[in-house]
Amino acid sequence: MSTIFSQIVAGEIPARIVYEDETTIAFLDANPLAPGHTLVIPKDEYERLNDVPDDVAADLYETVHHMVPVVEDAVDADATTVAFNNGEEAGQEVPHVHCHIVPRFEGDGGGPIHAVAGDRPDLDDDELDDIAADIESSA
Repeated sequence: MSTIFSQIVAGEIPARIVYEDETTIAFLDANPLAPGHTLVIPKDEYERLNDVPDDVAADLYETVHHMVPVVEDAVDADATTVAFNNGEEAGQEVPHVHCHIVPRFEGDGGGPIHAVAGDRPDLDDDELDDIAADIESSA
């Protein structure tokens, strides 16, 4: 299955490509949340971050790291929200890993990343300790 992003990489669908190297590509989002909203993807198709090989993940982060100040400068943004939706339940609409670089401006009405989850869980110290231990033992 070829995603719309793979079709962009292959040149089958036009896009406003703003950066490209051997393993990654960045282009403007066709339905932007703000001027300059840019997507950064690995050229190879991986559905979730968990599927991306370490070397490609390093390349992907390097491109994101490079592009954030470039995008901010291009649209004179005050800041950016940088995020991955990792899985359909998290809001991922295209099953091809992609990072959103969303320029932010004073008074834009957008919220912090903490606003995406809705109701926050009420966890006691024992629950937090158990979760931390489970994560640490698998890291």
